[in-house]
Order: sequence, then structure tokens, then C-alpha cells
Amino acid sequence: MRSVQRSFDDLGTPLSQVTFVVIDLETTGASPDSCAVTEVGALKLRAGECLGTLETLVNPGVPIPPEITYLTGITESMVLPAPTIEAVLPPLLEFIGGAVIVGHNVRFDLSFLNAALRRNGYAALANLWVDTCALARRLVREEVPNCRLGTLAAHFRTARRPNHRAFDDAAATAELLHCLLERAGSIGVLGLDDLLELPTIQAHPQLGKLKLTASLPRRPGVYLFRDAGGRVLYVGKAVDLRRRVRSYFSGGGDDRRKVGPLLRELAAIDHVVCRNELEASITEVRLIHHHAPRYNRQANRWRGYAYVKLTLDERFPRLSIVRSPRSGDGCVYLGPLASAGLARLVTEAVETVVPLRRCTGRPASGRARDSPCTPAQLGVATCPCAGAISEQGYRDIVAVAARGLTAEPPLLLTPLISKMTALAAQERFEEAAAVRDRAAALARALARQQRLHALRHAGRVTVAVPGEGGAVLAGGQLLGSWGPAEPGPGLLGELEPQAPLSAPVPREAVDELACVSAWLEARAGRLRLVECEGGLAWPLPRLPRLEPARAK
Repeated sequence: MRSVQRSFDDLGTPLSQVTFVVIDLETTGASPDSCAVTEVGALKLRAGECLGTLETLVNPGVPIPPEITYLTGITESMVLPAPTIEAVLPPLLEFIGGAVIVGHNVRFDLSFLNAALRRNGYAALANLWVDTCALARRLVREEVPNCRLGTLAAHFRTARRPNHRAFDDAAATAELLHCLLERAGSIGVLGLDDLLELPTIQAHPQLGKLKLTASLPRRPGVYLFRDAGGRVLYVGKAVDLRRRVRSYFSGGGDDRRKVGPLLRELAAIDHVVCRNELEASITEVRLIHHHAPRYNRQANRWRGYAYVKLTLDERFPRLSIVRSPRSGDGCVYLGPLASAGLARLVTEAVETVVPLRRCTGRPASGRARDSPCTPAQLGVATCPCAGAISEQGYRDIVAVAARGLTAEPPLLLTPLISKMTALAAQERFEEAAAVRDRAAALARALARQQRLHALRHAGRVTVAVPGEGGAVLAGGQLLGSWGPAEPGPGLLGELEPQAPLSAPVPREAVDELACVSAWLEARAGRLRLVECEGGLAWPLPRLPRLEPARAK
């Protein structure tokens, strides 16, 4: 008999709709390989009602040790006329069906059942299972000296008490299960997935706050952790809100070092249901930018983004690193990049190929300085302060840098790759690695710039993904979306005014554009383009990947 694998929707089934089979076995010893079953007891339950029972002695085919007879009261004369396990398995499997198996230390019972199934040509049980012993350790460990079945039955004053007979022990376990489910419900354990996850919550000191998750739906969306003053502590996204938030109590959060302090401050959980994964990602970005939660690493990171600027508004342009671009100044901007350090690496890559001036002073018109700047003396920069180049000659050098940063990236990348290859051939590996890192940073920045500009210039775009829904974009920003079961888009609200297309991508918009770009690229093979005002292609060659190989 095969057990059907449960779907994700099944796992979210309310506990009142779940069928449980509580089972207990008596055996001739502790090893499933060398010992055998002597008795089986089982009860089928749903919503607190007993739907059926199964009870039988089993002829083990081997002698019963005296200590087992003393413990259980089962003698060889009692099991001699009983059916063998081969005869018991078919009705037992039919009784279990697709139910969730429950037992006290249930791994022991399952090990004997699966050993018997294996010896008789059956597949191992694939049913979900619940261990009442593990549940008790999470829920009542502080109230009892131990979590043995007899101790717990006495603690909860169950009507049936365990006596090392299969059916009585199973009946006591069934009562214990209902007592534990009642306790679990008080902390928000209301579905099957909640129950299965509860034993993994390792005696968390904030376990009582688990009840804050009771109202969370099993849908995609964004969650907000708030403190007692209502301030947002953390914003996150999830494919399943309830499952994700509950994972913080079981070791499944992002950064375990911050989870303890975060949960100690937690007083309330808000959520926003989203139609699909893209909407959740965008909503997360917008809320992080708005609230700047102190437990989100990227809360204020975007404020530190930097641009590489080619200062075409100067007589002798150079590269500089700026935090905020100026619209309409006629300069070339690359970025925003993740940090000033990355911007410096990109600047070094360009200056390795194009000998732009590096001194920051304003060159005097028609007159050289008494002493050229250091880069000019070293021969790595053609600086007008040395008086060796005309303004027009310098402009020709600047034109190469400008084309390389915009329409012709190979003008910059090809010389870098050649230099890296030559250094490696000379076994100057450290220098080659430094050039490689600069080239890789430049290639990443240029490729990212291509993608973001393509989105901004695409205008209004509508895309659909089978099984996920779709999205409506306007200049790369999310305007509306719909889920797999919805007929059309639901709008998210008014978009903020966008910067002119000729201007660099604003720092505050780049995270959202990056989310949209990553979502489109991940689904490129399944994406259906419904509407596109502009075009989603960018007329530049595919850029090389220069990342160092990762160690295996």
C-alpha cells in the first residue's frame, strides 16, 4: 500500500479537519531487526471524535523474553493462536490510510512497522507523524519531572492510564494528544504545519509570543515586526507569511544573532498580503525605505550608494565619486553602486585603461604648473598640469572613456582583460588578480546599468508568468500585479514622480528596479510579454563575466 504525499495546502489544514491514527506496539525487545511485534493497538481520531479502533495480539514467531512478559503481561500462550504480522499488516495499513500517525516516542513504533513492511515487500510508510513526547517537551516540560507517557497521563489526569499494553497505551496517548493540542492552540498552533513545526522550536524563551502569528495567512506578502511603541523593528517578505514568521521561533530566520534581541522587543506583527512574489519584494523594499527599521541591514544602505561621474562639465574632465547626481549637467554617470569602495574600484578600472587626469585642482589656462602631479610624473595619467597635451587632445582621451561607459564597453573591458592575461602569463598573479577584480567590478556595474536603463526606457510593460500571475510595470516600477487565480491586475496605488529618463537612476529607486530586473531574468524562459510600449532589449554586446572561480 502506498501513502499519498501531502501537498502544501494539506499541511495548512486546520487541526479540526486532520485525521490522526494513534498507534502503539508491544514488542519482544528494542531492536526492529532482531525483535518482533507482539501486540498492536490503534485509534483513529478526527475533531476529538473516535472514528474507529484496531486491537490485536500478534504471533511474533520468536520466544518472548521473561522480562518482556513481566513488563507487559503478554505470554507465549497468549500469542500462539494470534495472527502473524504478515496477516496483520494489510488491515493495519488500510486502517492507517493517509492519516497522520501519532505515538509517544513514535519513532520506535515506526521503526518496527517499517521493518515488518520491508520484510514483507511493502514500501515504508510515507505518512506524516507527530510525537507526543516531543510536543510535551516544548509545551509542559517545566511542569513535569519527565516526559514519560505515565507521568504525562498522571499530570493531565487522563481517563486511560498506560500499562504497557498496546491499546491502553494508544488510548492514553490519544487523550494526551488532545490535552497537548489544547495547550498548543493557546500559542497559535492551529494548523497541521504549525503542529509539525512545534517540536523544532527549541524551548524558545519567547515561545509565548508565538500566538502573535495566529492571524497570519498562508499567502505571499510582507510582515512587519513592531515594538511596544508601535515602531517598526523589521520588515521581511515571504511566500507563506504564517510559515515564515513562525520560523523565527524555530531557528529559520535570516540572521540568528539578531533574532533573539528582535523577538525580545517584538510586541505586534502586522502584515500586507500580496498577489505574487514580485509584489511582495517591491512592497518590502518600499516599506524598508519608508520606515528604516533598525533590524534591517539594508534599511539605510541605499543612502550610501555612490555614482562614478565623468565630469564633462569641466574643461579637463576627470572621474569622481559622488553621492547624488545632478540632472541635466551633461556628465556621464555610472551607478548607483553599492558603496563608495566599489565606486573606487570601478574608477581604478577605467583609469587603468584611459589616462584621465587624477588631480583635483583646476588647471590654469594655457600654463603648466611648476611641478606636475604625482600620477602625471609616474606616467599613469595624461594630466594637463604637465603642459604636455592640448585641450583637444585631452578631449579625445575623454571621448574614449565616455563611449566605454555608455555605448561601447569593450573599449574599457578588452584592454583590462588583455592586461590581466599578460600579467598572468608573466606569473605576476597578485597584480593579475587586482586587475581582474577591477575589470569584474566594472563589468558588473555596466551590465547592471544596461538592465536598469532598459527597464526605465521600456515604458508601460505588462508581463504574465504561468502559475504565478503577472505584473504591470511603468518605467521599471511596479504599478500593479495579479496572482495565479486572479483574472487581472490590482493596482498598488500612485507611483512617485520619476526622474527624467536622461537622468541617472535615483538612489531611492534602484532597489526596486533591481528587484524587477531579477524577477524578470529568473523567469525569462516562461515569461509572456502582453504589452510593451518601448523595448526590453538593450543595444549593447553581452558583457564578459570576470568573477573569480569559487573553491569547491
